[in-house]
Amino acid sequence: MQLDATELKAARDRLMRAQGQIMGIVKMIDEGRDCTDLLTQLSAASTALTRAGFSIIATGMAHCGTDPEGTANREKLEKAFMSLA
Repeated sequence: MQLDATELKAARDRLMRAQGQIMGIVKMIDEGRDCTDLLTQLSAASTALTRAGFSIIATGMAHCGTDPEGTANREKLEKAFMSLA
């Protein structure tokens, strides 16, 4: 089931931000930056990815947890949600 891209704008924005953070981390590694700075940026990127995932799940709960006939599928929804853990 596809979700409407406009509904996922906030998640997309977070992913783009995380992409920039990850590229910054790679650059920091190449420059030999301090490990504390690296870990701070890595934590920020990880948080951005996690929040984007939760946003996508929250946006798509009705779609992802429903089979084609429109019947709620708790197991499918739980599996999608737990994939973020």
